[in-house]
Amino acid sequence: QLQFVESGGGLVQAGGSLRLSCTASEFTLDDKIIGWFRQAPGKEREGLACISSNRDRVNYAPSAKGRFTMSTDAAANMVYLQMNNLKPEDTAVYYCAADLLPQFGCTVIPGTSHHYWGQGTQVTVSL
Repeated sequence: QLQFVESGGGLVQAGGSLRLSCTASEFTLDDKIIGWFRQAPGKEREGLACISSNRDRVNYAPSAKGRFTMSTDAAANMVYLQMNNLKPEDTAVYYCAADLLPQFGCTVIPGTSHHYWGQGTQVTVSL
């Protein structure tokens, strides 16, 4: 089963930072629309950021804009999410996924066109 592998989560105090990583061994990330998402207990999955297939556009959800930065490393087949000034409400399991719907740019809204979901990485932000 094709899927991403996320890592980099952990326990951090409010105001701290984490960098999440996402990779896959069975396919290349370089030509795909990739998104970062999270899901907190009892809540729906939320989109945070996405990058277009030609890497010319990165879109952020309001909850991520100004604090989170998405980047890629094609040579390493990696995608990253740098998260700064973390808040307790950022506590969730974080995932990456590929959007297989051909489009210009990308959308941060998770939908049926998103595939290759990994197991996620837990981020816990304490007061």
